[in-house]
Amino acid sequence: MKLNWFIATQPGGTVQAVADRCTAESQGKYKIDVQLLPTDASQQREQLVRRLAAKDSSVDLIGMDVTWTAEFANADWIKQFPESLSKQVTEQVFPSVIQTASFEGKVFGAPFNSNTQLLWYRKDLVPTPPTTWGQMITEAEALGSEGKPDTIQVQANKYEGFTVWATAMIASAGGQILSGPETVALPEGPTNEALAAMGRLAHSPSAATDISTSTEDTARMGFESGDSAFMVNYTFAYDSAGENAPDIQKVMGFARYPGVVPGEPSRPPLGGFNIGVGAYTNHPDEAFQAAACLSDRQSQLTATKLDGLPPSRQDLYKSETVQKAFPGFAGLVEKSINAAGPRPQTPAYQDVTLAIQDAIQPPSKINPTDPSSSYDELRSNLEDAVQRKGLL
Repeated sequence: MKLNWFIATQPGGTVQAVADRCTAESQGKYKIDVQLLPTDASQQREQLVRRLAAKDSSVDLIGMDVTWTAEFANADWIKQFPESLSKQVTEQVFPSVIQTASFEGKVFGAPFNSNTQLLWYRKDLVPTPPTTWGQMITEAEALGSEGKPDTIQVQANKYEGFTVWATAMIASAGGQILSGPETVALPEGPTNEALAAMGRLAHSPSAATDISTSTEDTARMGFESGDSAFMVNYTFAYDSAGENAPDIQKVMGFARYPGVVPGEPSRPPLGGFNIGVGAYTNHPDEAFQAAACLSDRQSQLTATKLDGLPPSRQDLYKSETVQKAFPGFAGLVEKSINAAGPRPQTPAYQDVTLAIQDAIQPPSKINPTDPSSSYDELRSNLEDAVQRKGLL
C-alpha cells in the first residue's frame, strides 16, 4: 500500500531517509512515497489547499508548517489524532510545540522538528551580548561611530519572516496578537514598545542597507561578509558560517533572542513542521501509524544529524547527535524553544499574517518616538483579518 507524504524537501536528505526507514519498519504494511512541495512556504500551502479543498484522497500525509494547523483542522482537511496516539506523538514534546500541533485543545499533528532564532554576535567586537533590542542598537551605533562593523541583521522583507519578527517583538514586550482564533488582543502599551523598537532599528545607521528586503539568507550573507556585529537568525547560521566564512564562525557568539523590556525575558520565534493525516485518505490507520514513525525519536535525530533541525522532543537535547549539531548552544536552543512565543493560532492565519505585513512593513514606516499610528493601522487590519472566511 502506498502512502503519499507531501512535504517540502530538506537539502540534507532527512525526508527521504525517514520515509525509507519507516517503510522498512512497517514490514510491508505501507510504502511511503515522498511528494516534494515547492521550497516557498506560500506555494507549498497553496498546492496543498487546492488538493484538500478538492477532497483529493491521494494526500495521505502532510508536512505542515506550524502555522497551518488551525486553518487545516478548522476546514476539516486533516484528521484529529486518536487519543492514545496523540499522547504518543506529544510525549516529551515542548509545550510551545504541542500548541502549534493542536486546535481547540485537540492534537491534529505529530510534531516533527522545531526551530528557533538566537542572537548571533561578534565576540571580537562585543564582549558581553546585549539582552534587549535597545541595548543592541545602542552598542551597534557605538561600534559604527568607531568605524567598526556595526550592522544588525534581521528579516524584514514583506514575507512570513517579517511576521515572525513582529510576533516575537510583541510577545517579548508582554503582548499578544490574538487572544482567541477570532479575537484581537494587541494591548496598546506592550505593542507600542515593540513597534518603537522595530522603528528605531529601521531608522538607525546600524540597520542593514537592505533591511526592507532582508531575509534569513540575506542576513546570513551579511553576517558572513564581516560587516555585521549582530544577527537574529535560525540555527543553520552557525554551520553556514563554518562553510562560507570560517574566520567569522570562529568569532561567532550566541545568546538568547533579545528582549524588548529591560528585565523581562524574551519570547523567541518558533518554527518547525508537524505531520498531519489528510482527511480524505483511503488509509487512515496506516497513515496515523506512519505519522507516528516519521515523528519519533529516531526520525527527529535523523533530521538533526542530516539537516541541523532542532528536535521537538525536549529529552533529546542531551543526546550526542544534538550536542554535536549545536556545539555549545544546544542548551540555549532548548531553553529558547521552551520559552518561545508561537505565531497566532487561527483558521484566518493567512489573512492575519498579511494584515501584519501590510500595516507595519517596511519597518521604516514606524515612527520610533510615536508608533501610535502604526498601532492603529495594525489593530484595524487585524480586526478585519480575523473575520474573513473562505481562505485560499
